[in-house]
Amino acid sequence: MSVDGYITGRDPGAGRGLGDGTMLFDWYFDGDTPSQVFDGFRLSGPSARVFDALAARVGAIVAGRTTYEDSDHFGGGSPHPAAQPFVLSHRAAPEMTERQTLVTTGIEDAMAAARQAADGKDVGLMGGGVATEALKAGLVDEVILHQVPILLGGGRPFFRALPGHVRLRLVEAVPAPGVTHLQPIIVRGRVIEWLEGDTAWEIIDQISTKYTGRPYPRGEERVVAVVEPGRQTVGVG
Repeated sequence: MSVDGYITGRDPGAGRGLGDGTMLFDWYFDGDTPSQVFDGFRLSGPSARVFDALAARVGAIVAGRTTYEDSDHFGGGSPHPAAQPFVLSHRAAPEMTERQTLVTTGIEDAMAAARQAADGKDVGLMGGGVATEALKAGLVDEVILHQVPILLGGGRPFFRALPGHVRLRLVEAVPAPGVTHLQPIIVRGRVIEWLEGDTAWEIIDQISTKYTGRPYPRGEERVVAVVEPGRQTVGVG
């Protein structure tokens, strides 16, 4: 994504999915570390650590129709080597193959089908429209941003209009050559219990391991875990 929030440049379309914004994905190929998940990707060391950890968590993909078409129908397969793709659209898609699933009944049904297919792994979202609809429906737990230092000045924005504010808590920011990887989680729910001490550290280690692949580094911080319906949130200070 560009600094001004675009996930494509101007004039994207089939065969030119990124328009004039191809530099947004230069970091996939500008390094010397082969990806362990995506054949052909050669990333910098920091990018490989973040990218492969995230990619290994994904078991299914929900993509919007525009992303699907601009990506040449994912070549009849999936944009992820180990994830089943679901395409959200209100129109028929006769070009879809048996490896792909069309969902026409809304984001909730698409996410439910993808979660079942993911078998306990994460569901990835592709496309600004799909991401926005999932945010509106309260179906997103975290927002992964790979921010490239460029102002495109136009293109397709990642975030569309939302009905209200969405509060985020940044879990990790990893600077890498040509890109900064940002991993914020969404803060929501009401507090039902507060925990401190060793119990809080156990929760923060679980969350840190999920999002960064390692326990949270110990220091002089005081940790308070806030247990919320459906998720756990931690404050460190």
